[in-house]
Amino acid sequence: MPTDDPPETLHVTTDEQLRAVSNLTRHRIMAVLRFEPATITQIAERVGLAKGSSSYHVRLLERAGLVKVVRTRKVRGVTERYYAMAARAILLPDPGEGGPDVLMRHAVADLEASPVDDERHVRMAHLRLTEEQFAQLGARLQALADEYQQLSDPALPDVSLVFALFRPAPREQADGDSK
Repeated sequence: MPTDDPPETLHVTTDEQLRAVSNLTRHRIMAVLRFEPATITQIAERVGLAKGSSSYHVRLLERAGLVKVVRTRKVRGVTERYYAMAARAILLPDPGEGGPDVLMRHAVADLEASPVDDERHVRMAHLRLTEEQFAQLGARLQALADEYQQLSDPALPDVSLVFALFRPAPREQADGDSK
């Protein structure tokens, strides 16, 4: 395990970092490294990639400062590197008006790739809320996510929690975009 604790949050600020996290394969590699360090071979096995592809994607993440080598060891004359996330959380910039939300795109891709016979809890609700209710609900959802993140145990199977609380585009704008 890493000898020093990583920083709590890493803010994605450069184009190189944004390109690195925008790729679904690299997103999945970071998910593998979320709880414990892993070698290129371990990452390749868990993500279902060839070692060469895994190495390529990890190098891009490392160059962008999103993952780092946390320990090495010699195995039959070869240096084996263990990679881990550079921070406990990666904070992405706001995608801006009309921009794709990388987190939601990856979450939908992960949901679609998850086994259909596993238990899932997926729900969409359209609400009408005051500003205060909107803020309270956002804070409650964040607190709930934070609470369960503290309970996470690396020995247990991976579970993803994704939520989005937002105001949809005005009806006229949404209708105009589809024409």
